[in-house]
Amino acid sequence: MELRQLATFEAVIRHRTVTDAAVALGLAPSSVSQQIRTLEAALAVTLFTRGPKGMELTPAGERLRGWARTLLDTAEQAVHDVRGERRRLRLGALETLAGSHVPLVLTRLAEHRPDITVDVHSDRTRQGLFTDVAEGRLDAALLLDAGEDIGGLGFPAPAEPFAFLDLDPVPLALVAAPTHALAARPALTPTDLDHERLLVNVPECSFWLAGQRLLGTGPERVRAGGVPVMRAWAEHGLGVTLLPRFAVTDSLRAGTLVQLDLPVPDLSLRLVWRKDRETLPELRDVLYAATLPPERRKRGEPSYRAHQESPVGRAAPPSRELRELS
Repeated sequence: MELRQLATFEAVIRHRTVTDAAVALGLAPSSVSQQIRTLEAALAVTLFTRGPKGMELTPAGERLRGWARTLLDTAEQAVHDVRGERRRLRLGALETLAGSHVPLVLTRLAEHRPDITVDVHSDRTRQGLFTDVAEGRLDAALLLDAGEDIGGLGFPAPAEPFAFLDLDPVPLALVAAPTHALAARPALTPTDLDHERLLVNVPECSFWLAGQRLLGTGPERVRAGGVPVMRAWAEHGLGVTLLPRFAVTDSLRAGTLVQLDLPVPDLSLRLVWRKDRETLPELRDVLYAATLPPERRKRGEPSYRAHQESPVGRAAPPSRELRELS
């Protein structure tokens, strides 16, 4: 069993066909097929069957899937160690969080593991982050979510078994211009927003989804653009908008926006990773270092709240390694 065969095995899983896997690897389809046959012969099992959606894993293939990622990760770590290279963590984040929350996570990590180099990749889409984590281009990703399971905010959960850790609350604010009709009204309810203009981005946006959960379908959705555009349009009296409080703090302080009197639940800053990669030293350090700021750890507060997302959506307790780290 060779590492290149395991890499080819993973490529066939990702791309579902030998032809597409060959294109991704820069190999001939016959070479991909031969590597899979050789791997099957070495293990004396069948790893794939052809199904209506392409190559599908057999039970033996499913068992090898986790081992393949573990072996490839271990080989990569061995190369870095032998070369004396710094450990490298590939962290993804939604663009919305890249400037506001990623620096906090990096600071916490640097405090405990200054020998780790972190490469940060930002993406506009949540699905792009899930794909990159699932396919091994990222080790973990930061996004916004809510609830007890991945996708509780209202987006589709990834098909692969992911685990996650909630780091910090992300408060939201429903805001409008001071001249808006609702600006001075106390004790608003979601029905008071019916037929109002709600400035939004796209349906996949975390704040669009949060608005769906809070306000339902009553408001008229007006697509404005990203966070800066929604904030600017609200300042000009073009509607109300639901945004993270960190994005409107300056506007509230300057008086160009006011927060409407409607309770808004927080979102969670959520770190997600592939469950079969959680034993990597880099990820353990992120889980520990990103959980609480130093001053709260010094007070002896609990250092994490972790969940592991299983294929059926049930949560499991944190691993023994994490309990020891805390």
